[in-house]
Amino acid sequence: MKRILLSLFVAFGVIYAIEATNILGLHSYRPTLEAAIVDHEYVLTWAKSPYPSYYDVEVFKSPQAELNAPTERVMMYRTWNNKITINQSLPANTYCRVSAHGLFFQPLGEYSDPLYLTEIHGDNSIIKPEPTSNYPLSAPASDKPILTWKSVPGAVYYEFELLSAPPENPNGIEPSTYQLSASKEVFTNGYNIDLSQYQSSYIYWRVRALNYDGNPLGVFSDAQKVYIDHSKIEPLKPTINVDFDKDGPALYPVYSWIPIAHAVKYEVEVLDELPENPHGIAPSSHRIWSSKTTGFDCYDDEPRLTPGIYYWRVRGLDEADKPVGVFSDASKFIISPPQNLYAATFGDSITHGGGAVSYSPANPEYNYQTYLDFSTFNLGRSGDTSKTMLERFNQDVMPYHPKYLIILGGSNSLRGGVPAAKVIAELTAIRDKCLARGIRPIFLTLPPINPASIKKVFNEETAPDWRIEFARVNAFIRQQRYFIDIAPYLTDSNGELPVELAVDGLHPDIPGKQLIAQAINASWARVTQ
Repeated sequence: MKRILLSLFVAFGVIYAIEATNILGLHSYRPTLEAAIVDHEYVLTWAKSPYPSYYDVEVFKSPQAELNAPTERVMMYRTWNNKITINQSLPANTYCRVSAHGLFFQPLGEYSDPLYLTEIHGDNSIIKPEPTSNYPLSAPASDKPILTWKSVPGAVYYEFELLSAPPENPNGIEPSTYQLSASKEVFTNGYNIDLSQYQSSYIYWRVRALNYDGNPLGVFSDAQKVYIDHSKIEPLKPTINVDFDKDGPALYPVYSWIPIAHAVKYEVEVLDELPENPHGIAPSSHRIWSSKTTGFDCYDDEPRLTPGIYYWRVRGLDEADKPVGVFSDASKFIISPPQNLYAATFGDSITHGGGAVSYSPANPEYNYQTYLDFSTFNLGRSGDTSKTMLERFNQDVMPYHPKYLIILGGSNSLRGGVPAAKVIAELTAIRDKCLARGIRPIFLTLPPINPASIKKVFNEETAPDWRIEFARVNAFIRQQRYFIDIAPYLTDSNGELPVELAVDGLHPDIPGKQLIAQAINASWARVTQ
């Protein structure tokens, strides 16, 4: 035994001496991090240490990674290899660094320089919308075509430009001298334009993305030539731009479409069969629900619990509620409650989805569930308070009886002046309902808010003591047996939700939703074991 202990002592002494001195050049070892995107994943590589080591790959919100502040580090991975593959759901505006570690010294040598993930994608300043509609000479447009393009992540709205000739400044940021008309009243990835006043047989258009303040996000798209047949008659109808086919709708569906010219409001109807009057102007006899709204989306206020095949469609209306054009094509969706549901998400609009002011839960890239490593069912409802979450628990959660329920709620209550004690009581009641029914409640801490941004976007005031009340609720959540602390990843140095993560100060945009998902993914094994 003494010989074994002596051998171990000598071995550890040798290891310590190697790591403590510069015999192998460890003090000057500094890995150079390189990256590429392969099959939609980040592949990071670096030169091996001259000494047997493991490596920590850290992801930060800021290049000042040496601060090691909990609000800065997003994720950490550990490997014995000098290569690692990371899911691309990490926000592009984060930084990575790598360091080698030994038995006694951590790190061995120096940290790598931080690598900005956006650099892997190329120059992110060249953001250019990609047109998706096409009207060649062989298939010309009517006088009122719907012109479409792929959504630009983070764009709050778009500037549409109609041209008489190809622009003299292609892919620039300034208006063209060939501009016939322009509009910034474009809040989705399509525009229905009235070309009846133009006698030419063709015309050009292009579009660019704008942020909330109207500043360009990148450049104008490639100009598109549209051939026009002024004698062509086509029904004027909204174009549906949400697809429920992949995963089905959330419990509270959100219907979305591209608006049409001259309509000031819209009527959505849900049907239990295909309409007997396709492309008509009258409601269907199969209507089971309807709602009128302005804009380009509609939030269903009823939970879709009854299994079956359903359809929905939308039509434009004028100020007098008279039809503008006809109903859209009917879009099918299937309500099929999952059996033996593994996990569900329960909460307010942060759970329901949407962000960047103009995007709703119908846009999956703005939903944190999209970036989770496991499947969930969305039981969120926009506008919920902790009180309304408690009130609808039996109706909306119990029919699904998930094994795990991810709970995020209380922000709307607190920012509206509801005391933390009341929110805590309501969250406690939700927890107790879960436990009584064999559901594991997994709470998420509340992200902070940004009152200045909320005032700017929504013109709403925030309770002056919100910081104190949020802290009290989060302290309660951190005392629960099962919780995931997402708040630090969404907090800036002022203790607020940074504008770059949530333009409206309340709803995290794509990078924010990715951070939430990464925090959940990293803690999921811990809270489910």
